[in-house]
Amino acid sequence: MPAAASATYVPSLPVVMSLAHREIIRFFRQRTRVFGALGQPIIFWLLFSEGFKSQTLDYAFFFPGTLAMIVLFSAIFATISIIEDRNEGFLQGVLVAPVTRWAMVLGKVFGGSLIAWLQAMLFLLLGWVTIESVAPTAIEAAQAALLLMVMSIALTALGFVLAWRNDSTQGYHAMMSMLLFPMWLLAIFPVEPGSVVGWLVRLNPLAYGVVGLRHALESNAPANLVFVGPTVAWSVSLGFAVVTLAAAVSVSATRTKGDFR
Repeated sequence: MPAAASATYVPSLPVVMSLAHREIIRFFRQRTRVFGALGQPIIFWLLFSEGFKSQTLDYAFFFPGTLAMIVLFSAIFATISIIEDRNEGFLQGVLVAPVTRWAMVLGKVFGGSLIAWLQAMLFLLLGWVTIESVAPTAIEAAQAALLLMVMSIALTALGFVLAWRNDSTQGYHAMMSMLLFPMWLLAIFPVEPGSVVGWLVRLNPLAYGVVGLRHALESNAPANLVFVGPTVAWSVSLGFAVVTLAAAVSVSATRTKGDFR
């Protein structure tokens, strides 16, 4: 690229911050989204805090999986804005602007992941305050919060990849039902040695994030729920985030039919 052309490019960090800020502002201006974001953790809190008092329910099984579910669906719903931005023409304007594609991707992903992380942190705080068996130390709570951010980034980037290839929210919801909901179910299943489901759980990167949360929040979790150590759980979760971010940057370089509208 000639020096004159490269000099016209906008610095990447302001682009990332501006797009992330736009996602957050857009979220808070949509009252129904705010209501749902606040209501969902509170509903789960009310239901599961009562359920955890029963001896028939296992905290180690439900609570980390519920955190993963909140992160997953919050992150994925946040990336629906990509389809909306394309249909409204905003995305096309960003694509032709003198900004790098990776800056655009990071701005969208970090904005959406922050929204998902805040919802998960609200539920974690509610569980810490109200559920007796949720009693992590400050260090363990910080580890859980950091891992939730890693999971939020990974899942939001995955949602970006899926949303980029869809021209309609209907198609996006179909992809969610076919791929993402089974991913969450396999993340909370216990691992039975030699079973097909056990192998599928081990192949599911989200399951390692759930295992990492169990290590941080539950010291006596059964072995079939923590099938790897915390180092492996963190390594796979970080690798998942790097791979999905790289995939998001790569897919953003491709064109879709919606780009020509």
